[in-house]
Amino acid sequence: MDQLTWQEDGQAQHVRWRSETGAPPPRRVVVADDETRADDAYRLACEGTALLWRGDFQNARQLLTAMARRIDRPPRRRRRKAAEPSQVQAFHLHRQARAQRARTLAMLLIPFDPGHVIPLRRAPDVQAACTEVYGSDDQPYVTSLRELLGLIGAHEWRVKGVPIRALGGDRIHPHYGVFSPVRGEYVDMVGASPLPSTTSAFDIGTGTGVLAAVLARRGIQRVIATDHDPRALACAQENLDRLAVSKQVDLVQADLFPEGRAGLVVCNPPWVPAKPSSSLERAVYDPGAQMLRGFLDGLTGHLEPAGEGWLIMSDLAEHLGLRPRGGLLAMFESSGLTVAGRLDTRPAHPRATDPDDPLHAARAAETTTLWRLRRGFDGRSPGR
Repeated sequence: MDQLTWQEDGQAQHVRWRSETGAPPPRRVVVADDETRADDAYRLACEGTALLWRGDFQNARQLLTAMARRIDRPPRRRRRKAAEPSQVQAFHLHRQARAQRARTLAMLLIPFDPGHVIPLRRAPDVQAACTEVYGSDDQPYVTSLRELLGLIGAHEWRVKGVPIRALGGDRIHPHYGVFSPVRGEYVDMVGASPLPSTTSAFDIGTGTGVLAAVLARRGIQRVIATDHDPRALACAQENLDRLAVSKQVDLVQADLFPEGRAGLVVCNPPWVPAKPSSSLERAVYDPGAQMLRGFLDGLTGHLEPAGEGWLIMSDLAEHLGLRPRGGLLAMFESSGLTVAGRLDTRPAHPRATDPDDPLHAARAAETTTLWRLRRGFDGRSPGR
């Protein structure tokens, strides 16, 4: 494991460095406390110098908030109005700004004693949240306050759960790093579409297990749910057990398909063909549309003769200029698939109606579709 090194009280110090995002330890570290001013902290963080906190924990949270306000401060208006960026330019500029924001805020560091104990005044008990992600630990370490707050938030969601309308209001409890079904409109479509078979189904990339649970609740006798991430499989197993459907669902570790064929194959891949900047973004970004292409190219070989593949896909990438119009239909044709039907819905999340969002134009036009795909292209697929 990486080591964080710094000078304190005239002596060289070193301790283990933790980062679930895979970020390397900062090269320059200074000690900070309650006397550290927000302007100074922000300047140092922007320069790539991390601040190891030795003061009151709640003051560290306030300092992080103050640093975020400085990052989010609107830029001064230029006298000469610049040309509006295209949607694809706006997307890349937005991602660059978010990545820089994350790097800057990650420069405020929190020390840990063995057992996930924070040796700071007014520090909360975070042992449960840290153990869920890191496992047990009997050695000291340092991580960023921003990451720690993410762990705390994930723990709270895991305890509280997300109510799912398609499950009659029962809750799915997401684990840290597993995509949460907070956008329930795509789950509702799986709960409403006519089933081609009630005998067998595959759920590709199951994540929390929410779609496998919906299919089991709809009466499918045997569901095989796959995922390559052990953390996701553990999360899915916990949810399936809690919802009392684990006898109908088998979990398999696989990149895409399990062996065999099914009457229904469901997949909700990442919707945006871009490179994730961390492991936590893999549920959102699919570099080169690898998972999408893998699903479509392998679907005919895993469908029963009268079976259907359900692809849940947003057209946000098209509105951002990251995928050509009609590109998805062309992929269906090249994979030997025909469209038997489709169900559309509009997003209900707050950013879709926020005019201050840098990607507002694309989000406002977004449609999420459940594509019902069958083997054998016949040239009569309904277009957009």
